[in-house]
Amino acid sequence: MSDVLRLITSIMNYFHDNLVLLSRHLGLHFNDKQLHFFVIGLLGIVLFIIVNKFFKYLVRYSLTAISFIYTFTVLVVLVFAIEIGQKITGRGNMEFQDITEGLWGFLVAFAIYLGFIFIARGLKKLFK
Repeated sequence: MSDVLRLITSIMNYFHDNLVLLSRHLGLHFNDKQLHFFVIGLLGIVLFIIVNKFFKYLVRYSLTAISFIYTFTVLVVLVFAIEIGQKITGRGNMEFQDITEGLWGFLVAFAIYLGFIFIARGLKKLFK
C-alpha cells in the first residue's frame, strides 16, 4: 500500500510541479490557491459530467442531485489526498484553505453548468 501511495503522490507531484511551471511560463503567476481553484474546478465539472451521463444512462429519470453529491464526495477525498501528498513529500504546503479553494472551484463551475442548463431549457420552451 505504501508503494501505491508513493506512486500516486509522485504522479500528483509531477502534475503539480509542471502546472506551476506552465503557469509561470504563460505569465499567469497563479498562486497555489488559485491553481487549486481552477484545476479542481475543471476536474470537478468534467467528473460531474461523466458521472451524470453514466447515471442517466442507467436509469430513466434524472439523478443530478445524486451525481452532484457523488462528485462532491469524490472531490473532497481527492483534495485531501493532494494536501496529504504535499505534506508527505514537502512539495507545497498542506493547508485547509487549499481544500476549500478547490471545492469552491467546483461549486462555481457547477453553478455555471446549471446556468447553461436552465438557459438551454428556457430557450427550448420558448421555441416550442
